[in-house]
Amino acid sequence: MKKFYFLLVFVMTFSLQFYVSGQNLVTNGDLEQWDDANTPTGWDLAENISQNTTQVHGGTYSAAHQSTTSSKKLRQDVQGIVGSQQYTISYWYYDNATDAKTRIWSYWMDVDGNYLDADADVLRPSTYSEDKSTWQHFEVTLIAPADAAQFRFEVRVYQQDNTSGGYVYYDDFSLEAGSTNYPEPSNYPSFFTATVSGVSIILNWMDATGEQLPSAYLILGHEGASTDFTPPVDSVPVPNDLDWSDGEVAVNVAYGEETYTFPDLTPGQDYTFTIYPYTNSGSNINYKTDGNPPIAYAQIPNVVVINQEDFESGTLGTWTAYNVTGSQVWENYEYGGNKFARMSGYEGGSNENEDWLISPQMNMTGFTTVTFNFSTAMNYTGPDLQLFFSSDYDGVGDPNNFTWIDFTDQAAWSDGSWNWVPSGDVDLTSMAAESSYVAFKYTSTADQSATWEVDDILIFGIQGVGIGENKTEKITLYPNPATEFFNFDSDDEGEMTIMDLTGRTILTSGLQKGINRVNVSQLNPGIYLVRVIYLNNKVAAGKLQIR
Repeated sequence: MKKFYFLLVFVMTFSLQFYVSGQNLVTNGDLEQWDDANTPTGWDLAENISQNTTQVHGGTYSAAHQSTTSSKKLRQDVQGIVGSQQYTISYWYYDNATDAKTRIWSYWMDVDGNYLDADADVLRPSTYSEDKSTWQHFEVTLIAPADAAQFRFEVRVYQQDNTSGGYVYYDDFSLEAGSTNYPEPSNYPSFFTATVSGVSIILNWMDATGEQLPSAYLILGHEGASTDFTPPVDSVPVPNDLDWSDGEVAVNVAYGEETYTFPDLTPGQDYTFTIYPYTNSGSNINYKTDGNPPIAYAQIPNVVVINQEDFESGTLGTWTAYNVTGSQVWENYEYGGNKFARMSGYEGGSNENEDWLISPQMNMTGFTTVTFNFSTAMNYTGPDLQLFFSSDYDGVGDPNNFTWIDFTDQAAWSDGSWNWVPSGDVDLTSMAAESSYVAFKYTSTADQSATWEVDDILIFGIQGVGIGENKTEKITLYPNPATEFFNFDSDDEGEMTIMDLTGRTILTSGLQKGINRVNVSQLNPGIYLVRVIYLNNKVAAGKLQIR
């Protein structure tokens, strides 16, 4: 049995509203023009389509769509869509074949042709048409997403019950814009929040409810913690403005999205946002501005993760192995439930090897300090693992053909017997470049081949938040790794913030001058960033590992 996701015009009961039909934006929607017997004029894709004169909804012709073992498409990309405008999408179909079924499979698209997720349940239903001996009508009225500029009008035919060769028929496609004049929304959205993720802020909310629902939202944002915003004015649409150079932005988001992300924000900067629901568009736009619009606030931490790799994916992750000599290579290895990068030149005996484990390309500029942390374990006898930095490596070639700086002596290394040893804070600030690579170089001989293991790689930068800020200092936490607590010897009173590697604040604690004991027994195992701000605005930071 076939079913079709059939939707009559969606009508909301609003007071003081009216709808005026507009021009059909679909080219040759009535299918009366054909380039040839298989190509309706103006349609971008016509698979298994043929001109038909027997099953017609209106006019002289319709399009017959024959099923095969794979889906076939009839498609037109409709231009001229205006974001947040109301549109009615309509077409007629005839399906009375037991060996064919159909459904709509359409998308809103932005100006670059990227698909938008809005209205997926209506435009890309999970069910199919059912057999009837009459023409059936698909029609739905929707609000285009705020960033929509195109509409991909597509229908598909499929085989039914593993049988193909049958026909469905289409006619009278239309996509019409309407003019609306709804009153302002009844309510503001609820649970408006701002969450930090790295150097991005993610806004989330629950859609407004009430008698009059909005068609979209206007989000205003500015740098700083001030909650003073200038409300929008009815009949004056506020265009999207995502340029932070003047400290303010605005963006329109369609009803139903319930989220928006602002990327690439300034570390250490405060940001405040508000949200206004509205109905209509153009000169009819009607904002809700009475009462108290929701406010959300967040601060981008001035500690930025440049690269982090714990190898828990079961691969070498963002790092790349390069084999110069020998048949052994760097690999992901698991022991005791922990995964890490491992290299050994031993296989039936010691073997000569040169193998590099190389980071991805990283931009380390723009930070007051750049710090590199990792842990190593090793056993058996053989050459030491080495550590190198390059600003001219091409990311793919033999590393021996490029310039590398040896800074092995800046790190602490495992002393053998599989003891995991943290490297300590390795300072990369003086070497930092726009194109930066760090690498571990493993060597072994025919006589000696140690096994080296690398884990918990973390490279982070600290960026100042204002003119005259003191240079960020490094802090010492002990024990580190920690399990239930760690200690910190503070030079002054202040505040400590513990963040995960997405930049999300996990714990905040006031500091006393002297030794402070911080309980972390409730935190999950992993790597965390710790930032301290003293009363004199001096900033210090470091890494904490919890096991």
